Amino acid sequence: MEKNEFKKFWKLGKKEFNTHHFDINNDGELIIREGNYQYNVYDLARKFDASIKIYLPFIVEERLSNLINVFNKNMKQIGYRGKYIYHFPMKVNQNKEFVLPLVAEGAHLEVTSANELWVVKKMWEGENFHSKIRVLCNGPKSAQYLKLIQHLHDNNLTITPVIETLDEADLLKDFKGEVGIRLNMEVKVNSHWDKKIDRFGLLPDEILDLGKIRNLKILHYHLGSQIIEDGGMIAALKEAFKTYIALRRLNPSLDTIDIGGGFAVPYQKKKLYGVEPVVKRIIKTLYDLSKKHGVPHPNIITEWGQYIVAPSQLTVFKVIGSKNIVKGVAKKWYLIDGSFMNDLLDTWAIHQKWHVIPVNHLNYKKKERVWIGGLTCDSDDKYADADGYVTLPRLEDLQAGEDMYIAVLDTGAYQDGFAMHHCLLSSPAKIVLQNGLVTVARKRESPEEIGKLFGW
Repeated sequence: MEKNEFKKFWKLGKKEFNTHHFDINNDGELIIREGNYQYNVYDLARKFDASIKIYLPFIVEERLSNLINVFNKNMKQIGYRGKYIYHFPMKVNQNKEFVLPLVAEGAHLEVTSANELWVVKKMWEGENFHSKIRVLCNGPKSAQYLKLIQHLHDNNLTITPVIETLDEADLLKDFKGEVGIRLNMEVKVNSHWDKKIDRFGLLPDEILDLGKIRNLKILHYHLGSQIIEDGGMIAALKEAFKTYIALRRLNPSLDTIDIGGGFAVPYQKKKLYGVEPVVKRIIKTLYDLSKKHGVPHPNIITEWGQYIVAPSQLTVFKVIGSKNIVKGVAKKWYLIDGSFMNDLLDTWAIHQKWHVIPVNHLNYKKKERVWIGGLTCDSDDKYADADGYVTLPRLEDLQAGEDMYIAVLDTGAYQDGFAMHHCLLSSPAKIVLQNGLVTVARKRESPEEIGKLFGW
């Protein structure tokens, strides 16, 4: 089998699968390309004693820059006069090494809690931000959250609280800065978050009954996570625009639609919609609707967090043992030095399916159907692909003293924030690859450090 055939088998080198930075060297080892720089993942796994998380900030920067350019280019082509503004939802990944490169590339921020806003305060007071940075505040507003919003507004940060409830509308009625309001529509789409009853936002009639809202700037809605079909985005946009028009008659200051997040990531490496066709449809839809109703083109905000950061991180585990499976679609358990349940919690929480590939021996022809088991004592700490197994090289083909490593791709969204310490296991170390340099962002936790988290 030729090298390109192995790449095809493992679905590497494909832009539509977010694997165009990955390749296989002549020794069958996984490599990452950053321009003319090259990183050997097998060498890194051995040097830093996997399990490790490998973060690639150049991918974050590339994806955000491309998204902004796609919006601006298509707006210019059609003559769209509104602006495009990207807000990164910090709940997707709050790590400093993720947030700062995004801000540097032109991202604004969206927060959902007082503690996330405290991080923004820390950056603002440290003069890490340009004065034009904008911050949206979603989520339920505790007294602490509201107090911090007011404090940052008083200290000249452009901060916009988004009204989620009628109580919040009353609490924010005297706020002197711009505000937004969140719309709860009956439109539902096929996504990871397809709830029959949504507790977030206000119904159209509830919003319109509020009448004049001081300094109203943004109408915001959020459909869900991992929206499977792009047609659902357009249907929701058309529905939201009905409220936008009616609300704008009462509030002429309203000039922005925030369509939230939900842009899907091809975790399982099956072809999904592309960003350029979706952006074109969004802009064309708003262009036509604005013309029909005789209103200026609204500014557009997106909060596509997973789309930007998920492909920028991979998690690497060492296979530390195996067990035969007597009856099952898989033939063996591969036991890893890490935990799906702890380190990649979506595996357990929403049955996330990942792109799992070997780090070494990518060019081995003989493979095994396996189930992967984590280090905890929990029966849920396991992984099998959509087919019911994972295909990986056979351990018996390794040379004496050689270890097998596996990589789970697209782990940059949510997994770090969701991570836990079931069975008091340590989190993986975190390394950062950029400009040909390898730096350690966080070392693997010691037993003493884990114990302190639990009062020992």
